[in-house]
Amino acid sequence: MIHALKPLAALMLLALPASAQDAITLGMVLEPPNLDPTGGAAAATDEVVYANVFEGLTRFGPNGAIEPALAERWDVQEDGRVYVFHLHDGVTFHDGAAFDASDVVFTLDRARAPDSTNAQKVLFQGIDTVEAVDPLTVRVTLTVPDGNFPFKMAWGDAVMLDPASADDLATRPVGTGPFRLDRWVQGDRIVLTAFDGYWGEKPALKTATFRIIGDPSAAFAAMMAGDVDAFPNLPAPETLPQLQADPRFQVIVGTTEGETILAMNNARAPLDNIKVRQAIAHAINRQDIIDGAMFGYGTPIGSHFAPHHPDYVDLTGLSEYDPEKSKALLAEAGVGPITLRLALPPTPYARRGGEIVQAQLAAVGIQTQIANMEWAQWLETVFKGGDFDLTIISHTEPLDIDIYARPDYYFHYARPDFVALMDRLQAAVTPQQRSDLYRQAQEMIAKDYVNAFLFQLAKTGVADARIQGLWENAPTQANDLTKVRWAP
Repeated sequence: MIHALKPLAALMLLALPASAQDAITLGMVLEPPNLDPTGGAAAATDEVVYANVFEGLTRFGPNGAIEPALAERWDVQEDGRVYVFHLHDGVTFHDGAAFDASDVVFTLDRARAPDSTNAQKVLFQGIDTVEAVDPLTVRVTLTVPDGNFPFKMAWGDAVMLDPASADDLATRPVGTGPFRLDRWVQGDRIVLTAFDGYWGEKPALKTATFRIIGDPSAAFAAMMAGDVDAFPNLPAPETLPQLQADPRFQVIVGTTEGETILAMNNARAPLDNIKVRQAIAHAINRQDIIDGAMFGYGTPIGSHFAPHHPDYVDLTGLSEYDPEKSKALLAEAGVGPITLRLALPPTPYARRGGEIVQAQLAAVGIQTQIANMEWAQWLETVFKGGDFDLTIISHTEPLDIDIYARPDYYFHYARPDFVALMDRLQAAVTPQQRSDLYRQAQEMIAKDYVNAFLFQLAKTGVADARIQGLWENAPTQANDLTKVRWAP
């Protein structure tokens, strides 16, 4: 049957209008709460604007390597305590304002200011001073050496801003990227158009539309009907075999930085008791969740670290599935009947996984009440407010184990020994030092059972077979369209 379909599919492809060759429509599960990557933690924001609308001094390449962006090169001085960035000439913002060293000073000082709302403020804490040496040269002096500083500047939270438009980025983003915002029809779509004044290599695409389709069945139907050209993170992985058998499509399965966890509120009884957290961890059968919620796509993890990273330590054995051990630990804790609220964001992995977790916890005597939340509600109540017992979420930021050192972070851990470990990591320069500290950090949070670590989120995407240049893996939360094109 597949061979018989190929000639028909080829005729269908040839019949498409030529205008489709410079436009693309992508599906997204979650709508961004706003379009300011420096003012919120939602991955959906970066999925639209990273490398498309906004650019930083450096950027993540498709393989995770740190590449030049607005800085064409940089010099490292004083053993990693001083970085001198040399900026590209002729760069302008979408509003016509020229980009120069003063904008770098403004952006970095704004991000590290006491009243900063940047969700990743820790990226900038090591900065002592930022100086404009001349219009195209910036010197950043750090409090201690940091060999990882170019990596930090590649995050979406570190993109460069124009002072005149910085306060309006949530709804009117102005960057230096190859695309600018055309319109945002809330609840439906976000449309970007190519920026004629872009300083770098012009993109092949003239228009990019991000359609918000959260329902898995609707996402699959949209792909089959040709209403979307690609779904980089398809919420219906169970349909991938059917899509792979269809010559109209290419299935793109890769890795992400998304540690998917059953997060626990360490500040709230009875979860402030390590024996209760350990009991929850041993009650979880990871593979059942991967199979039931992700249809087999995902890699079990035992700490907050990506398995594809060279410093990964397999700690899944510390929290192996053992319901009898869970029951014994609960008896030792002496906490009596437990009922916990399980807050679930709208992502399919959370909603599907939540039902499985509920059943697994019930099997050891822990009852849960599921509260299904919309994305904005989850961000406000759980992530910002810390008002929850349990939640399931995937942390898609790269190499973000340092979040466990933040005292105000939503799962409230920040053990002083771990904070000290992250301080040492901040100052470590050699790869071996950093590797050793990353390994220690993984072990500490695994042995403290801060959260129940579930699986590394797979990147399960599908696209029109003629589309080239979409990322296979996701070294950061992005749909980088700068190299995307339709095959001739």
